[in-house]
Amino acid sequence: MLVGETPGDQEDLAGKPFVGPAGRLLDQALAAARIDRSSAYVTNVVKHFKWEPRGKRRLHRRPDVAEVNACMPWLEREIEIVQPRVVVCLGATAGRALLGRDFLVTRDRGRIVPSPFAPRVLATIHPSALLRLPDSLERTAGMEAFIEDLRIAGRALASAETARTQ
Repeated sequence: MLVGETPGDQEDLAGKPFVGPAGRLLDQALAAARIDRSSAYVTNVVKHFKWEPRGKRRLHRRPDVAEVNACMPWLEREIEIVQPRVVVCLGATAGRALLGRDFLVTRDRGRIVPSPFAPRVLATIHPSALLRLPDSLERTAGMEAFIEDLRIAGRALASAETARTQ
């Protein structure tokens, strides 16, 4: 299960998570990590698109704690139905929602941790963070680190599946 922050403009219009630029980057990273996106359940913590007008564009705004808390029952129900063996939190909002207020992406990313929501939870950056990096070398290094985080999640899933079949 992949959990992002909130829908973006294109996701809001399409009614599906991760179909815009960040979604395309996520698809590339999943492919590089050898994770089949079609086998993953993809969702967001916050279910509505929060935005502000900027000319003709609708620019994303980070949800606040009240919005996250209001949407948590839906996310909890999704987790209950899907029963994921591994949850990947994409970004700080998802990380804090599932791992607690003390979670920091810069400190805690790339580690499998237990959570009341799933037996194995890993947090990493949100792919949109890579899109905001100004330098191509930083973007390349950031993408490599993001792919490695997803590989860790893939290995955790493989070990969970092995344990399940034994």
